Amino acid sequence: MPEQLGLWAPAVGAVLALLCLIAALRAGKRRRLIDNLPTCKTTGVFIGLVEIKGTAESAQPLTSYLAETSVVYYQWSVEEHWSRTVTETYTDSDGKTQTRTRHESGWTSVANGGESSPFYLQDDCGFLLIRPDGAKLEPLTIFDETCDRSDPLYFAKGPDTAVANSDYRRHFQEQAIPIHAELYVIGQARERSDVVAPEIAVDKSASMFLISTRSEAQVSGGYNQGFWGWNIFGALLAALGLLVRDLSLHLDLATRWPLYAGVALAYIGVAGAGWLWMVYNSMIELRNRVRQAWSLVDVQLKRRHDLIPNLLNVVQGFQKYEQTVQTEVAELRTQLQATAPGVAGPDYSAVKNCVMALAERYPELKASDLFLKLQQNLIDTEQRIGLARGFFNEIATHYNTRLERVPDRFVAAMATMQPQPLMAANDFERAPVKVEFETADPKPAA
Repeated sequence: MPEQLGLWAPAVGAVLALLCLIAALRAGKRRRLIDNLPTCKTTGVFIGLVEIKGTAESAQPLTSYLAETSVVYYQWSVEEHWSRTVTETYTDSDGKTQTRTRHESGWTSVANGGESSPFYLQDDCGFLLIRPDGAKLEPLTIFDETCDRSDPLYFAKGPDTAVANSDYRRHFQEQAIPIHAELYVIGQARERSDVVAPEIAVDKSASMFLISTRSEAQVSGGYNQGFWGWNIFGALLAALGLLVRDLSLHLDLATRWPLYAGVALAYIGVAGAGWLWMVYNSMIELRNRVRQAWSLVDVQLKRRHDLIPNLLNVVQGFQKYEQTVQTEVAELRTQLQATAPGVAGPDYSAVKNCVMALAERYPELKASDLFLKLQQNLIDTEQRIGLARGFFNEIATHYNTRLERVPDRFVAAMATMQPQPLMAANDFERAPVKVEFETADPKPAA
């Protein structure tokens, strides 16, 4: 019977090695995703997969069960220790009935619970709503204590009844995301349903949704260790399957080591092909993210362009205005879209200052609520454009760095990838737009 089981060992080892390879590539893919996503500010979050950092904030935080502190998420458990002596009968190799005793012990969960609520992630730019349901959470341990029945905690936070064979020792543990805790978040951003603002929530199409109290370097390092650890373990399992078979067949192991080394090398070769596939797809995804980041800049410029006709109508509503007002508003309206990065063009980035100057020179205009609202929208849009431009330059810089690194540069050469020019302050073009004002008091026809 052991010999028959030994014959299956190579197949079992190969299957386990394949599972290790899949786990390794999964860990490697997530590490590269983390490294490829630039961190953006809360006010610079756009639709799509994003990476942000900040502190957990909530106007109505939860109160954790064990530590009784303010949190946005908590999970607690109570385990009770038990032990017992078991007497059993068995038949020995001579067919005689024998008895023996053994001691067993362990921990049994007797109570648990938890709760989470939406919260805001705050950084130096603003707030962003996070809906943690469905996310992989990596909280902090805020309570960890073991006590007996003499401790008030034993019955205050645990059940009144005991498990069978209890030693009357209980372990209380609670993990949570406290208020003001530093968080690292990767998730899919989408438009909120209640206000015009983004939020991060679960999305089945997203490759990752993580809320962690660890830093980005720690998260990335953990996946990197997983990549190498699973690969080493898989190579060992592949060779171990042959070793178990040879032991069951009583073969001379001293002469079989080249075979074991060959199997391990074959695994390494397959893992290398898998790594090549992973890196290639990662570089393609990074290139697409660069293109998406560029489109976000164009979207924000078009958003600003759409606001200008409304501003024009407000200015037209006043009886007193000068030619300079018409000229300046017309110049604002002409900035419609950006040129491709690397192509020079004039920059009218001082939209905010121009609008503020208009408001200061014309008190009647400044007093208009509609004008003030449009002015604030333009200022917000300018900030969005700046954030989108910074986001594009950051991810493009990372992409260009990847194209120069070894061994990524060789993989990128296979796909004929080219460096992405960065976006300078003058990378805009002005499309001529005809602006016409209606006269305040048109003369009647003769």
